[in-house]
Amino acid sequence: MNEVDENPELNEDLLAMAQAFLVRHESDGLLDDQVLFCRAVKHLQSVDVPMHVAERLVSHAYGELKSSHDRRRLDIAASSETVAVVTDPLNGLTWAVPVGLIVKYVINSPSNRKLRLVEP
Repeated sequence: MNEVDENPELNEDLLAMAQAFLVRHESDGLLDDQVLFCRAVKHLQSVDVPMHVAERLVSHAYGELKSSHDRRRLDIAASSETVAVVTDPLNGLTWAVPVGLIVKYVINSPSNRKLRLVEP
């Protein structure tokens, strides 16, 4: 393990760096999500962040960026290993979604875009 893996404060700083990069370049309009993801990973690698850590940080930052305006939230306390509980605090609705359905209709969907570093 290196210092980046072991130091949560450093990871928070790097996560903030990844988030700032994504926000700065999201509005470029010329970049699709895959290109933006790769550029953000390379940006973190340019400051000596190992690729596996950079990918994890950018994935987290990307998810936060894309869902930041959505009021629905995962209720971690109410969820289990097999059921994800989603709440909408504005209207008080709650949904219990089996993980199997998430895998079937989201993760394994042909239209699902998997973001990962792609070398040219």
